[in-house]
Amino acid sequence: MTIANLQVETAESNVAIIILAAGASTRMGTPKQLLPYQGGSLLHHTIESAIASVCKPVIVVLGANAQHIRSEVTQPSVQVVENPQWNLGMSASIRSGILSLSTYSKSVDAVVIAVCDQPFLSSEIINLLVEAYHSSGKAIVASQYAETLGVPALFSHIFFSELAALGETVGAKHLINRHLNEVFCVPFPLGAVDIDTPKDYEQLQATI
Repeated sequence: MTIANLQVETAESNVAIIILAAGASTRMGTPKQLLPYQGGSLLHHTIESAIASVCKPVIVVLGANAQHIRSEVTQPSVQVVENPQWNLGMSASIRSGILSLSTYSKSVDAVVIAVCDQPFLSSEIINLLVEAYHSSGKAIVASQYAETLGVPALFSHIFFSELAALGETVGAKHLINRHLNEVFCVPFPLGAVDIDTPKDYEQLQATI
């Protein structure tokens, strides 16, 4: 299924969002979280998009260069979680984010997993994921781009334990592919653009 022609008002949301920003940016050679973008940084843009969406709480998972990057998280409504095992891969950061949800008194019905290196992420895309979750009856809502399904993606609380138990070498996409019959797709063509290398960043700058 796709979200074509879906226009549903977003209901009161009990959907959290976890922004993964713990990587060491080895291919970039400098923390890509802090790369200048739209008057701020890539991470700042992602956080602002999350804050402007219907999702609460907003959780940012830091790891490599956490002390340096933490200064970029200035919004008081954002919770920062440090993942001391960031070197084990994205799954460890997802686990840190999921476990932090247990500190909230208000029950969280679902969570959006996002990354900080997709420069075209927006609050509109995040809200579409939430709208599709409420209207489709599916437990997973994934972004569709470049002939694949990936993040940002929303997962119902029924998958929280599986998210927290992901193996070291896999991420959220592994869970999406494992449960394709539970997946609703939201087209996000620009989700194919992510910033991993200096060349990626140069190409991005040339388009804005």
